[in-house]
Amino acid sequence: MPLVLGLVQVALVLHVRNTLTAAATEGARYGAAVDRGPADGVARTREQISSAIADRFADEVSGVDVTVDGVPTVEVRVHATVPTLGLWGPGVDLEVAGHAVREEVP
Repeated sequence: MPLVLGLVQVALVLHVRNTLTAAATEGARYGAAVDRGPADGVARTREQISSAIADRFADEVSGVDVTVDGVPTVEVRVHATVPTLGLWGPGVDLEVAGHAVREEVP
């Protein structure tokens, strides 16, 4: 029984991490559009997280313009704590980031 519960817990943490990563990447893409900015990406990321898992995972989201290898990029970061014992108990800190190249007006 402990082995099965341990596997379920690992699956839960991986699901949350993958969902946060996908939301951060989507938010970065949204914020990198010509008429948008990092704040728009943060709002989109929070919306994605809230609709996919829970509002509490969308508390610490930040977005900034950065340069990666000389290319203007939007970065959206999400920091969240995932409970290690089912949905309660002490947590594991996760930090994920999504990047997208900033679109330019032709």
